[in-house]
Amino acid sequence: MATESSSPAWARVAQPASALWVTPSVICLPRWVLPEQWRDGAGELDWQLHWSDTGEQHIEGTTVVGGRSGALTYTGPASADLIEVHRQLAGHLTFAPGPDLLQHLDELIRCSLALSARDRYATGVQTCLLLDDVYGTRARSVDLGPVVRSSGVALRVWAPTALSVIALVWPPAPEEPLPGRETRVPMSRADSGVWEADLTSAAIDSRYLYEVRVYAPQTGRFETNRVTDPYSIALTLNGTHSVIVDPRDPRWRPTPWLRNPSPPLDRFVDASAYELHIRDFSASDELVPDELRGTYLAFTQDGQGMRHLRSLAEAGMTAVQLLPCFDFGSVDEDRTTWHTPGDLSGMPPDGEEQQARVVEVAGRDAYNWGYDPVHWLAPEGSYASSNEAAEGGSRIAEVREMVGALHGAGLRVVMDQVFNHTHTGGQDRQSILDRIVPGYYHRLDQDGAIHRSAAGANVATERIMAGKLMVDAVVSWARLYHVDGFRFDLMGFHSTQQMAAVRAALDALTLESDGVDGASIHLYGEGWSFGEVAGDALFDQARQGSLAGTSIATFSDRLRDAVRGGGYADGDPRRQGLGTGLGTEPNDATVNDDAWWRLAGDSDLVMLGLAGNLTAYRFRSASGREVSGADVRYGSVPAAYASQPDEVLTYVDAHDNETLFDAMALKLARQVAMPDRVRMNAVALAFATLAQTPVMWHAGADLLRSKSLDCNSYDSGDWFNRLDWTVCDNGFGRGLPPRPENGGRWEYHRPLLADPRLRPFPEDGVAAAAMARDLLRLRYSTRLFRLGSADLICAKVQFPVSGTPDAIGGVIVMHIDDRIGQDVDPDLDGVLVVFNATPARQEQRVPSLAGVGLRLARVHETGLDPVVRRTTWDESAGVLTIPARTVAVLVY
Repeated sequence: MATESSSPAWARVAQPASALWVTPSVICLPRWVLPEQWRDGAGELDWQLHWSDTGEQHIEGTTVVGGRSGALTYTGPASADLIEVHRQLAGHLTFAPGPDLLQHLDELIRCSLALSARDRYATGVQTCLLLDDVYGTRARSVDLGPVVRSSGVALRVWAPTALSVIALVWPPAPEEPLPGRETRVPMSRADSGVWEADLTSAAIDSRYLYEVRVYAPQTGRFETNRVTDPYSIALTLNGTHSVIVDPRDPRWRPTPWLRNPSPPLDRFVDASAYELHIRDFSASDELVPDELRGTYLAFTQDGQGMRHLRSLAEAGMTAVQLLPCFDFGSVDEDRTTWHTPGDLSGMPPDGEEQQARVVEVAGRDAYNWGYDPVHWLAPEGSYASSNEAAEGGSRIAEVREMVGALHGAGLRVVMDQVFNHTHTGGQDRQSILDRIVPGYYHRLDQDGAIHRSAAGANVATERIMAGKLMVDAVVSWARLYHVDGFRFDLMGFHSTQQMAAVRAALDALTLESDGVDGASIHLYGEGWSFGEVAGDALFDQARQGSLAGTSIATFSDRLRDAVRGGGYADGDPRRQGLGTGLGTEPNDATVNDDAWWRLAGDSDLVMLGLAGNLTAYRFRSASGREVSGADVRYGSVPAAYASQPDEVLTYVDAHDNETLFDAMALKLARQVAMPDRVRMNAVALAFATLAQTPVMWHAGADLLRSKSLDCNSYDSGDWFNRLDWTVCDNGFGRGLPPRPENGGRWEYHRPLLADPRLRPFPEDGVAAAAMARDLLRLRYSTRLFRLGSADLICAKVQFPVSGTPDAIGGVIVMHIDDRIGQDVDPDLDGVLVVFNATPARQEQRVPSLAGVGLRLARVHETGLDPVVRRTTWDESAGVLTIPARTVAVLVY
């Protein structure tokens, strides 16, 4: 558990709670929390359950003071059957309440609870598992939130531990929802723990809160909380009140959204996504009206950003992936409160003042990535076009307009979802879940404090009602907004069973009943494994390697790290990779005696990534050994983990970590000229774009976007996150990046930011964008780049030069042979792709294709890169000549 000094108040508890009430007849306690002399003699102690419905009960040392108590019977170590269901209970001792306690279970669950061994040990009791067992199983099928029907509105909230719940209802705007002016509507409690109140249809557009009287372990008191509805689909400004909205109301159904259906996508392996932050998209777009910059409605304008997105769609890009736009807690939605750092132009490119002024206003500006959920079913209000538009159904309408505009541009819409944590917990105002059912929704440690390994208040989606909220929120976004896909932040914090439940709920949606074909909605996420769930400690995680057969993809760090160099936790950001000069153009940090050895390993990872990162894929490694994907190593683990290519999403750049341009600034040798950096940018993107999997680009990767070397710009404001579609200013040299996240790397940053050679000219950005669009055209020029199945990939994708005397370090040769097996492209017999990441023109022998009449792909012949057209093929000798820092596709 984190120390008190490093934990926010919401992560702590008034008193430790190590006991877990699991089922009505089983209470558990970790054996190791007992004094050592009693761990093997627990049966000799006098065990008691203590409760109080007034809050006067508390623990003093080993004694429970106040309240009432009843006897518990020690029943021995947790059984194998119990541990099979709740694997975290291994090593726990079990106790059974007597019949006199069980007959009052419904009352006890609403009390403060403690467990004691008289005069030996005392602790509080966590009830989350019991709530699932008794109430969650009954409530999982109930429609929660404001349910609008022809007869009126039903308000329903799950609060099984509450003593009382009252709905507080205010009239629609413009009347202010002032305390004391509300109508108090008592709610009735069902045996599922769901409280309900019925209102007339006149309540539509009304504001409301729930007044919940409940015991809160964080404070050790009974609290009366006025709290918004977790199932709100509409809110007032800053989410102070929920709003009852009928999403079928014509006011909230804009014509472009109704008129523009989702662009079709037959298979997930055909997908390519452009990851984009809503504010970044238009904050500096001078063709968008001032009042619409940074808003949903900017996507409805003919700005530079929409022109760029349309050009990507025309080249083949299939989707825009939006960073969070659910209601989050890290930005004040009231525009009148926003601060700016002032004019930072003209300051030294390696100066400290820019970051100091950005950091000073970071908590009071308009900027955050938004990975801080408050209301999962409601849109974020800071992206609304005005304070008035953030109220009620208006923000629903504006999100729909955005989705309609993107669909109209030929792009599907993927929403970033964050169910692994909430913004806060405990009694914080923005902790809506914990203030309704304290101690249930969040994952707790053995003291009852909230786990924070996911950078917030970790959510236990393995619990029935937390999992239900996740499923219901995803379905709501699909039905109400016609979203086409979902990206899950830290998906490894959810179980495979939970992700299967999301998949099944979406599959049940139909065009006829729901306005959306749920089976066409694609799912992917971060499959990392760490924190309290690591190693499947609590459940089978939805992580890399555990999703075989689900078509749910995980981001692959294998190819990413091999191309860029290094990994997420590397201390030295200058570590090179295949795409940043490893073994071919060393920088000052490269250790030459191991560069070629590392280059061979990175080459294997890249080849495997191009072939879908499949465990069954076999090829000759760079060292000459015949290996399968499972044999290739990524650190200490197997590199390959997928059974099918749609279980992997390939990328080399994302919102996390330095941008691709900045990574190259850190890793490429300083003497590499800007035109060559442009070419290396294209080579790096090509490794992802021409892989046999879905692919993602970070917005601006195709434009040489820089964040002035910021490795984590989540709160770095518009200054460091600027996205300039005109490519006049790529963002490099805007000063040292903010000290809190980057100060330890300033020694590397200063000389780079001060070097004028590392700032591209507009023509460099234009060239980079053109080369990137050609990569998309190549990807979609033939289905050979998207074979779609492991069998076809294993049969057709080859690396004929790898591990032979003809191999050249820094050059990857990929052959996709359509003459083998099923005919995929009736117009081609095959494709040869050569990635030359070296600084020299290379003559690459491909003996197996001697005598084959290869020709340069038409995309190259008509594209804007004149260098690639210098590629030649000597058919008789089987020798390809390819320019430096070039990717060439040849067909036959």
